Amino acid sequence: MVVKKKTPKVEAVALDDVKLKSLTDSLSVEGDSRSIELAQVLKDSLSSSDPVEQIQLISKAGFMLEQMSEDESSTGPLLHACLSTLAFLYTTLPAKNPLKRAVASALGSGPDWLQEKTVGWLSECLSSSLSSTNTDHFSHLTDSITSCLDGFKIGEKCVHRLLTEVLQFFQRTLNYYVEQNRGLAGRHVAQAQLMQSCLAVVKASMLVVQRSQEPISTAVLSASSDQSDLHQVLSGLLNCYTCILTDEEFVQTVQSTAGMAVVLFIRSIMGNGNDDVPVIVAGLLQCSVDAGSTAPQWLKQSCAGLYESSRPAAVALYLSHGALAMLSWRGKTLGPQAEKLLLLIPEVLLSLDTRVKESSTVMVVARVLTLWSGAAVDCVQVDTCPPLLHSSLVGGSHLIARLHHHIYAHWEHPLDGVRHQTRSLFQNLLTLHQHCSDHKSDPTSDPYISQLTRDLLALEWHMKGKYGTLACLVEHLGAEYLLKLDGGLPSRLLGLMGDQTLAPYSSDLLEKLFVSHKAQLCARFRDGNAWIDGWHEVWVTPLLQVLCTARLDQTTYILDYFLPKLLRCNPSSLSHMVQALQEMPSCTEGAAGSRGALGALMTCLRAARSQGVLKSVEEELWGGLVPLPLMRQALVHKHDQVRMDALGLLCESHRSTEQLSRQEMELIRHFLPFNLNSQSPGVRQQTVSLLKKLLCRVKDSAQLLQKRKDQRENDKDQQVLNMYQEFLCWFCETLFQVLHPGASFSRCLMALHLLLLIAEHFTFNTGSVGFALGESVSVSHAKAVLYCLASNFLEVKQLACNLLQKLPPAAVRLQEPETLQSLLQVALDLSTSTKPFDSVTAAHLLNLLLYQPGLQDALLGCIQKQYIPLWPPVLNQSQASEASTLEQNTLAVVQWLMICLKEEILKAESSLLQAAASCPLYGRAHCITAVLQQLNTGSLVLLSQWRAVVSELIGLCYRMSDVVSPVVQSSSPEGLIPMDTESETSADLQKILQEIQPRDTNDFFTSARELDPSDTDHNSEQKEPENTVHKRQICNAGGSDGEAYRVTAQMVLVCCWRTMKEVSMLLGHLCQSMTLYCPLTHPDSRGVITEDQVEGVGKYFREQLLQSRHRGAFELAYVGFVRLTEMLCRSGSAMLQQLPAHWLKEVLEEVKSSDPSSKLCATRRSAGIPFYIQALLSSEPKSSSCGLLKMTMRSLTALAMPSNDGATESSTVPQVHALNILRALYRDTRLGENIVPFVSEGMQAAILGFTSPVWAVRNSSTLLFSTLITRIFGVKKGKDEHSKKNRLLPG
Repeated sequence: MVVKKKTPKVEAVALDDVKLKSLTDSLSVEGDSRSIELAQVLKDSLSSSDPVEQIQLISKAGFMLEQMSEDESSTGPLLHACLSTLAFLYTTLPAKNPLKRAVASALGSGPDWLQEKTVGWLSECLSSSLSSTNTDHFSHLTDSITSCLDGFKIGEKCVHRLLTEVLQFFQRTLNYYVEQNRGLAGRHVAQAQLMQSCLAVVKASMLVVQRSQEPISTAVLSASSDQSDLHQVLSGLLNCYTCILTDEEFVQTVQSTAGMAVVLFIRSIMGNGNDDVPVIVAGLLQCSVDAGSTAPQWLKQSCAGLYESSRPAAVALYLSHGALAMLSWRGKTLGPQAEKLLLLIPEVLLSLDTRVKESSTVMVVARVLTLWSGAAVDCVQVDTCPPLLHSSLVGGSHLIARLHHHIYAHWEHPLDGVRHQTRSLFQNLLTLHQHCSDHKSDPTSDPYISQLTRDLLALEWHMKGKYGTLACLVEHLGAEYLLKLDGGLPSRLLGLMGDQTLAPYSSDLLEKLFVSHKAQLCARFRDGNAWIDGWHEVWVTPLLQVLCTARLDQTTYILDYFLPKLLRCNPSSLSHMVQALQEMPSCTEGAAGSRGALGALMTCLRAARSQGVLKSVEEELWGGLVPLPLMRQALVHKHDQVRMDALGLLCESHRSTEQLSRQEMELIRHFLPFNLNSQSPGVRQQTVSLLKKLLCRVKDSAQLLQKRKDQRENDKDQQVLNMYQEFLCWFCETLFQVLHPGASFSRCLMALHLLLLIAEHFTFNTGSVGFALGESVSVSHAKAVLYCLASNFLEVKQLACNLLQKLPPAAVRLQEPETLQSLLQVALDLSTSTKPFDSVTAAHLLNLLLYQPGLQDALLGCIQKQYIPLWPPVLNQSQASEASTLEQNTLAVVQWLMICLKEEILKAESSLLQAAASCPLYGRAHCITAVLQQLNTGSLVLLSQWRAVVSELIGLCYRMSDVVSPVVQSSSPEGLIPMDTESETSADLQKILQEIQPRDTNDFFTSARELDPSDTDHNSEQKEPENTVHKRQICNAGGSDGEAYRVTAQMVLVCCWRTMKEVSMLLGHLCQSMTLYCPLTHPDSRGVITEDQVEGVGKYFREQLLQSRHRGAFELAYVGFVRLTEMLCRSGSAMLQQLPAHWLKEVLEEVKSSDPSSKLCATRRSAGIPFYIQALLSSEPKSSSCGLLKMTMRSLTALAMPSNDGATESSTVPQVHALNILRALYRDTRLGENIVPFVSEGMQAAILGFTSPVWAVRNSSTLLFSTLITRIFGVKKGKDEHSKKNRLLPG
């Protein structure tokens, strides 16, 4: 894939009127003719608003400067003004603007006699900018300094001239950033921007120092005292780097760069090649100041914070990285101090390895160890390797043994990067041993290497790290040596290909082996192909044996991982495979379910064709190499995988423009009818994927044929296109015929998937362009797809809805007012059905109708049919012309659904029982959410209407929640609702109990109760008249007046928790999708939802998650709350960014307090409290310092530990909450490896909790212990409890 390089954005210079007039006036003074001409070009450039024209004029000015001669031109005020103007432009423009490069080119093109003047003017402008105290300009100035050193000699001279000022600016900027970072806790977006700016400053300061070695050395040597400006600024910068290294709130990238900067500064001050540099760096690594060092005292004082024993452990890691990156190790013999430093670094890193817990830090340790091993390889490749280095790095030494222990401990680390670095380290250690041992010429005779190889081969094969290290040994020793030690290695590795987790590792090792083996055999047998029979015997024969006799599930990954690599290595092996399989008796059988010779043949041919090894010449392939009867047999084989391999052989090809032959189309006709009803999801997915490749071939080859036909008339090409047309029409007709009423789920799913592929690649158009497949779609076909919307399966509904939007409008007939109105009426009726899936059907119907221009008229027709004098407000003409049809329709539908919802809420507030039976609230809310999801909220036009809608929607959500909360927050919500003694909820709950619970018996919960609507009507008469005028007409979903409702408590519960679910989803969607509107700070913004509304939604979710007892209610509130927290973190509002941290601290304090009056739900698993904290923590970016997670885990682990006081039911409530919350956090995959450092404390709390006398603590501890076992050891990898796969270490 070719990635197009981004074109830099060219922006014109935009100056305020005062500055523009000042520059123009300075360019209007008297001067010589050349200077006047140059000044006029610059004035034209300043007055131009076209950036391209400005670049052309600046380039012209540069050419004019280049032509100036010292004799003809004087360095008068006009020429000075021209240079000053160019210098000002250079310091003003952004670094990536091409205009800045044009200005730099113009300044650098001046003649030699003008260079000094140019440097002076640019230095003056840069110095003026550096003296600015405006913190908003810090990033721009940093970029300007960096660009001065980017191949711009004039700029580099300016930096050297202003070296002290530049470094003082860096010191001032870093001090500001360090101070700012302390006040950005919880504001992740602002903190991430600050980290980027800080990283840029540290890198820029390093670049300046690297390019200014001579001025710094001269200044250090000639300084009479340590109080010079340069000494002070270097000391100040080292202090800043020390603050960054010791502040754990900084991200690792910035800290690692600061570590390199410290070593660079020490090297620059002490002088490159100074033997004291390794001593100073070693002292920093060991936290000890060497008294014999000649380093200046001020330098030691500047790094004093790095010598403290209380510094973070990772400081030594970053300094080690700096030493390896900033000191020279290549191509020279090390001195004794440098040699000691090189051997000290791995000791420091390995000591850190046992202390660090964060996965990101483990990754840095692994990377720095690999960097160290590369530096060590460079050091031992010199002619005379020092004896100490030689003895320390040879295989079997103490250091190498410790490094191997590190490799074995990390070669199965969860992070891919750690595993990769571990393998690279092992490879470098082999290279080190090779250079330091006495067996350089023949590694196979080396006893250390031989023993290492035997030890690795003896390890269990389920250990994934074994494969990478063996692959390194293959490169080092060759495949024949390993085959000599273990002749059954190929068969054993092929047998492991049945395990999906091991297949990639096994195939990579097999590839290393057979490629190396082929190279060794070719080197031995120089005469042609004499080697190939032996190679086939070792690698191809075991493969065919496994393919024919092993179970299908054990050979699936051979096709994916191994067979293509083998054919790429030696394409001529295909003929050997085909011949061997065809000669193999057909009765050859292996394990039950094996594919046999026919299946093995299909597998080999499929892999060969997809790799381009098998050419698709029609006569050779389908007539000769693969007999057609054999293909037909394979396409309807009893084994799924054999059928998929045969289909893959038909569909896959090395070129996407390869034509389909007539035989291939006939074989597809044979395959499709028998394979549309597969019950296996995997087979259905493979079938769709392979047929997609076939349709891509049809499309790409048809375009090539059409292009060739347009260039020259060719009857053969037209025949092929006609054949394609006929095939595609048959394909569509076959699929539409499948969609008859009563068709199975798998048939509908396959047909809809494939029809969508047709629509995606060819479109159902009815014109003369392309294949005109729209003509093959009849009205009956469209109706069959429309009926799929009534399916009980959500996936079928979604696919049918998408397909209907792509079918020809004439077939779907939605443009007809009668059809449109009838479908809209059906959708509105279904939206208030008591069957949950009806509301899903209604949502899909509305999504389909939203794109129709006549929807608003149809909606008014539906309203008028019900004789309801209420309808959504009509838009004026100017608004209607600006807004899209989708936006207008969505607004109208949402407004009408809200009117209906208000009436139904009134009924629910009067009688929840009647609402559950006749007009449950969740259907309308679900439809509103689904309709809003169709909108692109970033381009709304009707902003005032949407703001009103959002405000009203949020209020309706709160009202719905108030109606159903007493049920889902009851102490026993699952159907049986007893008396609730809590004062605040007692009144609401008693109102419901009066409706659904008889006073004398509890048989209501086993038999339905008939509710007479007259009671409700009598009660509703007490309401305000305007609220009840049209209630029955809108909300009555169950027949004529007077009909009795049959309701159970479970129906009430379902109504309540589904309503709570839809409220959560709707509120979460509003906060996530609607743009933020800040009328006070940004009155002209095109936002919709306000900060106060977002904060109010957050408080609502807090209440639901912390007080709900019904699992369905708080789990779905959690989904909506996650959407809200994601929005908070990326919002531009500082107030909203700080809300997660504020809410988290509040709930942790409430958990700690154990106040009897607390509203926290104290169930045995803490109900929604863990979900609430999970959502807040998972919103924290993984790239940040994870301060909230660390703070939370410290608090929770402390609470989870047993207290010294006597444990009682009330005193252990915080402990139970803490254990339950920890369990949820350890299970949360989004927290990833950031949670690993706290596993040990969690395990300690779980085990100590077993000893508690309180059952709730023991129960929560057991659950936490089970979760931690899974978190540490991973999920069970085999059904056998005692399988070697299910253990962590060999033994």
